[in-house]
Amino acid sequence: MVFMQRALALAAQAAALGEVPVGALVVRDGKIVGEGFNRPIVEHDPTAHAEIIALRAAAKNLGNYRLPGTTLYVTIEPCTMCAGAMVHARIQRLVYGAPEPKSGVVESNSNLFKGEHLNHQVEVEGGVLGEQCGILLKDFFKRRRMA
Repeated sequence: MVFMQRALALAAQAAALGEVPVGALVVRDGKIVGEGFNRPIVEHDPTAHAEIIALRAAAKNLGNYRLPGTTLYVTIEPCTMCAGAMVHARIQRLVYGAPEPKSGVVESNSNLFKGEHLNHQVEVEGGVLGEQCGILLKDFFKRRRMA
């Protein structure tokens, strides 16, 4: 729960910058080894999703592009790009908050991790602080529509 609360705090940082409020962190042996929040607008980078930034930080901190034995916590169900990056990084486990009915590919629209063609499977736990994560997103988009 504490790690998802940290992901929510990171998501709030994204919202403060006008980015979609998504926060993510990578944990190994109970310690945060990488974290990030959405920054594609600020960075002018379509790949600057919270998960990608957290994976890059973890890989750099651990000195390896493979991240076995790690858990990635993220406030929303990942998209195709982020889920693919988790497979390539060999993330052991994904814990996410709210489902993403438009672009989520872990449970909402498909289950990318169940692909038989993949050489790595990621364990998944969804719905952790899901209501809080969902409210953060809904409130962000409500404010954006009103502006």
